[in-house]
Amino acid sequence: MNFPEDFLHYVWQFRSFDNNDLTTADGENLKILHQGFLNKNAGPDFNNAKVQLGETVWAGNIEIHIKSSDWLKHNHQSNASYENVILHVVYENDVEIKRIDGSVLPVLELKNRIADALIEKYENLFLTLTDFPCIAQIRHVDKLIVDSFLSRTLVERFEQKTQAVMETLNELNGNWDETFYRFIARNFGFKVNALPFELFAKALPQQIYSKHKNNQLQIEALVFGSAGFLNNKFDGEYPIKLQQEFRFLQKKYNIKPIEVSIWKFMRMRPQNFPTLRLAQFAALIVKSNHLFSKVMEVREVAGLRRLFDDLPVNDYWKTHYHFKSEAVSVSTQIGKTSVDNILLNTVALFLFAYGKHTGTQFYISRAIKLLESLPAEENAIIERFDSANVKIDNAFASQGILQLKKQYCDQKKCLSCGIGIKILKQA
Repeated sequence: MNFPEDFLHYVWQFRSFDNNDLTTADGENLKILHQGFLNKNAGPDFNNAKVQLGETVWAGNIEIHIKSSDWLKHNHQSNASYENVILHVVYENDVEIKRIDGSVLPVLELKNRIADALIEKYENLFLTLTDFPCIAQIRHVDKLIVDSFLSRTLVERFEQKTQAVMETLNELNGNWDETFYRFIARNFGFKVNALPFELFAKALPQQIYSKHKNNQLQIEALVFGSAGFLNNKFDGEYPIKLQQEFRFLQKKYNIKPIEVSIWKFMRMRPQNFPTLRLAQFAALIVKSNHLFSKVMEVREVAGLRRLFDDLPVNDYWKTHYHFKSEAVSVSTQIGKTSVDNILLNTVALFLFAYGKHTGTQFYISRAIKLLESLPAEENAIIERFDSANVKIDNAFASQGILQLKKQYCDQKKCLSCGIGIKILKQA
């Protein structure tokens, strides 16, 4: 026997044991009328169960242990919360347990009632050293079951991400526009420069742009100056103009630029340099200030994509990746993969979060539809599941996979996973 108490929770919840001629340890006939509901909070393991002992029907709670003596180890004998336990379910009954009032607690021993094949399958699944326990079995699970659980994990993932949105929203006194601005700025940094972009957005509130929406040079000066890139001496006409504009705007709005040294350039492709991303971000502000309102209005995916197309990036960046030297030819527009990343990680998230916050299913449905229209991410995790014959058609599925891997596979929570449960039921 090599399994934790959680395995017995599974066995009891799904009645995956020999239910014939059940008796308690003292020989009293036992019928399970309802096994109760798994309790994930403090107290007995299952609530609102119903069993028949002899001729009497009892309603109450079920407590489960590997050994009956665990009741004493856990100090349940002195905890009034366990007085309403009507049945003690254990793998091995090694000691008689009494309630606080002195009455003997009925116990069901499962030691000889769980199939060896089920225990072996669980041990093979749970005790494997891999971080993908069911890599060999998942291909045999019905696609409907896999897809159903991925739908659940996708929602879990977005609900968790929504918490971060709500924290920032509260910090900004319910300002959705400013909250969205901070998140999309962070997204523009992608993984490497996400933090610098976030700090930059905090240093330069979105409301300042609106006062200069008809002056592209001033918008660009605000962006590059707040990001810390205008403190050097320049030779070129364009960066000198930016510097002059920012000196005035900095004093006017009391802007404190972030430290330029936190931006990362090393081991990056030039088209991903933060200077070019900042130029694109400034162009997005010029094209669509208060972008959150536009995102909420545009219903079609193609329309959302157009918000990021044909950005009016300054011509200077057609021949520069940064302010230091010229380049032969530079593509100044955001690539399709990057736009997909923004639609997935910011736009879909905010549609979902806004729908949750306001109780409006319409926006949640739009978020789901957007995810279904976006291609699946490409990374090592997705490749492993794909090699195990898990069909991953779109970002909806790939986001569900990432949550499944992080919250279930990595933590060996096979007994809480709909896929893992199905594999065990096939024993």
